[in-house]
Amino acid sequence: MKKQLKRIFLRLLPGWIALMLLIVFVLPTALAATLGATGRILDQLPYLTGVTVSERISVIAPFFTEEVRHWDEEINRWAQQYDLDPNLLATVMQIESCGDWTVSSPAGAQGLFQVMPFHFAAGENQIDPDTNAMRGANFLNVCLDYSEGDPALAMACYNGGQTIVSKPSSEWASETRRYYQWGSTIYADAGLSKDTSPALQSWLEAGGTYLCDLAAQSLGLSG
Repeated sequence: MKKQLKRIFLRLLPGWIALMLLIVFVLPTALAATLGATGRILDQLPYLTGVTVSERISVIAPFFTEEVRHWDEEINRWAQQYDLDPNLLATVMQIESCGDWTVSSPAGAQGLFQVMPFHFAAGENQIDPDTNAMRGANFLNVCLDYSEGDPALAMACYNGGQTIVSKPSSEWASETRRYYQWGSTIYADAGLSKDTSPALQSWLEAGGTYLCDLAAQSLGLSG
């Protein structure tokens, strides 16, 4: 019996050796080629489908205007960097600048998040998007601390300063009351992942369209 098994083993041994060689030398090459081809196909998908990577992985609600969605990847990065909800950053950007990184207000507020000059360190480029986002996000986090995490109240603080948190809304400036109204309702719609936002549409009709037209020109999005 043992001799018979030995003869069977010796007869099958060349086949086992060939199989091992196949596994060791041929299979890795075949897998690499297959994965490489798959990678090339995936790389081409945005061009084949007409959908860019940033559009496929968008982290903000789809109803924000084109000018704000232009900054989608940056908003995602800033949100992670400063531990903020990307939809909250997008809401503030929408109301403040509609994505126009060059804009300055008559009061001196600068850039994407309309940050006041006293928030910047000496020598900082106040309209640089990353610098502006850093200063805006830092102040928004301060406001979230003052408002005990209430994003709507934090946006009112962002507009009117920390002291308004301890005041009744009847004592807020009219601009801050409007800011609170627009911000809270747009942000609420974003939290529900709506495709459209009646609140944003109302903001646009109340004057936001003009701001977005300027942003489209600055971003080269206007046709």
